[in-house]
Amino acid sequence: MNIDISVALVIFVGTIAMSLLGLYSSPKIIERNLFRPYWLVRKQQYETVLTSGFVHADLMHLIFNMVTYYFFAFRLEDRIGGVQFGWLYVIGLLASHAGTYFKQKNNPEYASLGASGAISAVLFAAIVYDPNQSLFIIPFPVPIPAPLFALGYLAYSWYAARNAQGRINHDAHFGGAIAGLVWVAVMDPRAYSYLLR
Repeated sequence: MNIDISVALVIFVGTIAMSLLGLYSSPKIIERNLFRPYWLVRKQQYETVLTSGFVHADLMHLIFNMVTYYFFAFRLEDRIGGVQFGWLYVIGLLASHAGTYFKQKNNPEYASLGASGAISAVLFAAIVYDPNQSLFIIPFPVPIPAPLFALGYLAYSWYAARNAQGRINHDAHFGGAIAGLVWVAVMDPRAYSYLLR
């Protein structure tokens, strides 16, 4: 019996479950999985480069990330396949932490969490394949074109990174966006022809 498992669905459910457990049942889950550049090598916390993407700062952080993911991840996985989607997500997460590592590697107090960098990679890769996508976000009564949403996402990220509070890594959004665009350019350069239609 051949069972197709959606990688996008596994990530979606896993992120929601781990985040909710950390937020409402066991805060140690969040504390243990924070990405801390200063301690990454010193305490060999290498797994946090990935696991920090499965925990969130609060319910609104989780909801915003999962709504964005929901609108773009499943369609993208249908287009490129589960294995490729999984690699894109992991590469987006790793790339989104790279800049943060170099920026914060001498700061023992810095810690961050969230899937925003990986989701940014998914968002920008999805837009390359289908720039005509749109999404609905409450309270806006009209669909928002995906490219406009992506630009707004980066503009907000730039503002939030300069007014940082809490543990959300807003700088990661830029690294993830670049990773998503580069990933498509390397894996499927013909996809950029869709942007010119």
